[in-house]
Amino acid sequence: MITSIESLPAEKQQVLYDAIPYVTLLVAGADGIIEDAELEKGEKIAHVRTFHFHQEWQEYYKKVDEHLHERLLELIRMLPRSPQQRQDAISKELSKLNTILPLLEPKHAKHFYDGLLSFARHVAKASGGIVGWMSIGPKEAKVADLPMIEPVE
Repeated sequence: MITSIESLPAEKQQVLYDAIPYVTLLVAGADGIIEDAELEKGEKIAHVRTFHFHQEWQEYYKKVDEHLHERLLELIRMLPRSPQQRQDAISKELSKLNTILPLLEPKHAKHFYDGLLSFARHVAKASGGIVGWMSIGPKEAKVADLPMIEPVE
């Protein structure tokens, strides 16, 4: 595991671990409806990243993957039912990364941020385009760039 994550307080670590379920729900709920295909896509991508991603982040994804399905269901129950209120609440949670990513080594912060962006785009492709294939719908496109998270260069 990345030592700069392990040295963070538990609540900041939790923000990092919740980023994947929150990004999944943000993109899945962009059109107002959280579809099973989008949740399944998020779970599948997280699982694949346990063995096929930046080496230093594979342990992170293994930890996320262990309880991702349960965490998604828990967050769905906890978040507001109104699509706009839900999106606002998720954006607020994800914006907490802006104070945490600078605490990581720059290379790790960049990999994490880039990984979240690509993760969001993969989830967005789950329901966009023609019959849900290979395209990002306009509502998903608005959130897939994760505008609430400051870019890491």
